[in-house]
Amino acid sequence: MNNITIRPATEADLPAMHALVYELAVYEKEPEAVVTTPAEYLEDFRNGLFEGHIAELDGQVAGMTLFFMAYSTWRGKMLYLDDFVVSEKFRRHGIGQLLFDAFVAEGRNRGCRMIKWQVLDWNTPALNFYKKNNAEIEEGWWNGRIIFSNK
Repeated sequence: MNNITIRPATEADLPAMHALVYELAVYEKEPEAVVTTPAEYLEDFRNGLFEGHIAELDGQVAGMTLFFMAYSTWRGKMLYLDDFVVSEKFRRHGIGQLLFDAFVAEGRNRGCRMIKWQVLDWNTPALNFYKKNNAEIEEGWWNGRIIFSNK
């Protein structure tokens, strides 16, 4: 039987988290969009800009979540899930469900009224996963953004 552990991310996990984010970007067909560096992760983690959970399978980093506190003017406190990745070679062990459950519990434990994330409309496995977890997938809201290249 596999030994799966879910735990809070530490500074030592940041290079693995960065690699997992890159793996996700490749899957989402946008590897060139990842411009952050592990050094930026370290600085931003130390400044409290994000937190995360790490999933280990038999002592190896197999997946992660990266999240931060946010605020909804309609709902109040919320926890935003920016990335949720299980490395392809570690899928089908229930790791994704354990990571998602830990994220949901984190939101509840912090007294949030909502947790929120994005999912690509073509990512059928992810959509099915979220629907299985009773998530509401919004279709009426569009994302807006401005990207600055001054780093």
